[in-house]
Amino acid sequence: MDYRKLGRTDLSVSAIMLGTMTWGQQNTEAEGHAQLDYALDRGVNFIDTAEIYSIPPRAETQGSTERIIGSWLAARKNRDRVILATKVSGRSDSAYLRPDSKGTRLDRKNIEYAIDGSLKRLQTDYVDLYQLHWPDRPLPLFGAGGTIYRAPPKVDEIPIEETLEALADLVKAGKIRHIALSNETSWGVARFLSAAEKGHGPRVVSIQNAYNLINRTFEIGLAEFATREDVGLLAYSPLAQGYLTGKYQNGARPAGARTTLFERGQRYEKPGVTQAIDAYLALAKEIGVSPAKLALAFVTSRPFVTSNIIGATTTAQLQEDLDSLEVTITPEIEARIDEIHQLHSNPAP
Repeated sequence: MDYRKLGRTDLSVSAIMLGTMTWGQQNTEAEGHAQLDYALDRGVNFIDTAEIYSIPPRAETQGSTERIIGSWLAARKNRDRVILATKVSGRSDSAYLRPDSKGTRLDRKNIEYAIDGSLKRLQTDYVDLYQLHWPDRPLPLFGAGGTIYRAPPKVDEIPIEETLEALADLVKAGKIRHIALSNETSWGVARFLSAAEKGHGPRVVSIQNAYNLINRTFEIGLAEFATREDVGLLAYSPLAQGYLTGKYQNGARPAGARTTLFERGQRYEKPGVTQAIDAYLALAKEIGVSPAKLALAFVTSRPFVTSNIIGATTTAQLQEDLDSLEVTITPEIEARIDEIHQLHSNPAP
């Protein structure tokens, strides 16, 4: 396993981060524990979760993923062996997430309530990385807006300085060690870095955004921030919700697969996606690796990526994902990938 510095901290995190959002719906507690055991044995020390998980979000299963991780930590007594990351929800109307049923915001009251709930479910007194799951300001999220910027409606926004000051107090209280962003833009990263420089709170150490062979929009602006400012990418959806494995090609819906169960793959069913995936499937076959390994190895190899977040519903999938570390993206393979990218640029932003 390769280990990389998390921002400008003293933490070294595995190049592969274990995603957990299926635990509590697609995966049982026992299956989650088995994945954690296997990943730890393979050298993974970085775990990602969120207060809103499992996915798809619903009141009945909210917090189930954190509870599964918490019961594992309690049973194994190995908190010191893992670097634990969770997230607080940004602006939403999800009334079930807060006791006042008013939805979620990134103000002090909401952040303090969220971290206390996460710590209780995780059965720990601190998290290593606390991420803002999405911004408080209105933005098109999770592929809804494509690449076209539209001015958001005029609404009240929690000032970034207020959010940062609340997080600073959690660091002082020992509840969190470091902070990070997720589903954020270049403007947002710049504002958080500027606010930290002015003394409003700690510096963000990473950004968790979608990044994969059919969505390389992170490279437009954000990659330079990640490199120059040491705010590395924690890349989620490296397999494009499984679409890059080819299992959904030609409208296929395998039994038990995520999109089959929940029909949440609209981000990866846009015009041009099928043709792009066909090209990457052909390349994987030509060089003799599985499509999943090619897609994952590409993401892990990017110089601005701190960790590649993999998610699996079976041990076999998890093993294949981790085996992607054995695949080297040579200059020749990278050139072939870039040729495909030029023909099919970001069909699923």
